Amino acid sequence: MACGCCEREAPLQLSTKAGYVAHMGRIYLSPPHMGTDEITLLRDAFESNWIAPLGPHVDAFERELAAAVGVEHAAALSSGTAGLHLGLLIAGVQPGDRVVTSSLTFAATANAITYAGAVPVFVDVDPRTWTLDPDAVAEAMDAVDTQGHRVGALISVDLYGQLCDYAALQAVCRARDVPLVEDAAEALGSHSSEGAAGSFGDMAVFSFNGNKIITTSGGGMLVARDAAVTERARFLATQARDPAPHYQHSTIGFNYRMSNLLAAVGRGQLRVLQDRVAARRRNRDAYREGLSDLPGITFLEDPPGVHTNAWLTCITVEPEAFGADREAIRLHLEADDIESRPVWKPMHLQPVFEDCEMFGGSVSESLFAKGLCLPSGSSLTDGDLQRIVTRFRTVSR
Repeated sequence: MACGCCEREAPLQLSTKAGYVAHMGRIYLSPPHMGTDEITLLRDAFESNWIAPLGPHVDAFERELAAAVGVEHAAALSSGTAGLHLGLLIAGVQPGDRVVTSSLTFAATANAITYAGAVPVFVDVDPRTWTLDPDAVAEAMDAVDTQGHRVGALISVDLYGQLCDYAALQAVCRARDVPLVEDAAEALGSHSSEGAAGSFGDMAVFSFNGNKIITTSGGGMLVARDAAVTERARFLATQARDPAPHYQHSTIGFNYRMSNLLAAVGRGQLRVLQDRVAARRRNRDAYREGLSDLPGITFLEDPPGVHTNAWLTCITVEPEAFGADREAIRLHLEADDIESRPVWKPMHLQPVFEDCEMFGGSVSESLFAKGLCLPSGSSLTDGDLQRIVTRFRTVSR
């Protein structure tokens, strides 16, 4: 079942005539995109009266997602953030430990570290991929060790659908016996010859928030090759209830499981994952066609050998070359009811994390200053893309 903007085989041809204006309502950055199977599966969940967390659709969604990623086990959860929290606990992170992660990420990555009582240590990114710089990761871990603290884990971040340099990160972690938790929240459907997003860490986490490439409205998944990891995740996520006829608890647990209703939606969404990836990659191709001739505009591209899901099409803007900065472009698009957004503000610049250590250069700061995410929803029409490109090209320079 293909989405509307995937049905043509020919690439989209965009006109760049500045006179084209066709305001047809607000264009969102990355809205949900429902297919036709979701409502059928959701109705089945209602009719079977499996409404509460757990149920046959949860079990099936776990199996199907694990198979799509190429791992053996999965645990469906209430959010990707819940998955990161549980992943750190299962990895053995203790209060006071340091957890190394990318500074260029959404706050949930760092927030989960604090939930475990640990302290985030931030690292800069590679300017080509916007993902963790392995050399800076090694520097950070060695500095933490020198300070007399323990590195409890590394959280890698597959930012905007990119894949980290996992051969290098895995080597860094093995040499120091540090667990690797893969934050693949934005990368479902990305892959390389070495594997798919979510298959590289000791465990990995996906998000099904409403803006992700597939959605359950709210939800997440923790995946792993080791059954003990997901079994522990399910135990902790259901209030850590001991096996007894009464309610007995020997461990602090959490209410983190996914409902059967949301899992039904997720199963329908998963069936069209490849269509959604194709649509978002096509969006990026259309933007390249319509904007690449402009001076000072650079696209975030797939690394060699990597096929990303192009979750969001991201550009950087060199104001001196283009004649306007990314904020001027954002406001110009917004004036035509087109939503775009700066790239993630680095965590080490966030007031709540300003006392945390940062290692590496200033790439993430530069990307925040110059980076812009363009509307990337898989339901964008030819007309939508035409409107966005045309409006972009009329920025005063």
